[in-house]
Amino acid sequence: MPQADSAHDPMLQAAQYNQVRRLLAAPVQKERVWPALCAAAFAASAALALATAMILAPPVVTEHVVEQAP
Repeated sequence: MPQADSAHDPMLQAAQYNQVRRLLAAPVQKERVWPALCAAAFAASAALALATAMILAPPVVTEHVVEQAP
């Protein structure tokens, strides 16, 4: 009497099982780095521009304040 056909082949090696698992696994999406890198670069350039403006801007009070001598 012939054996019944089966989807499971006991002769498959571990490497073949691993290959089948890799092929059936859902694809892994990589995270994109460019949006975060661009946002960080924009924040850094904005901070440098603000710091430069604060240093180079003239003082708000232009009158000299002299203390009164007693």
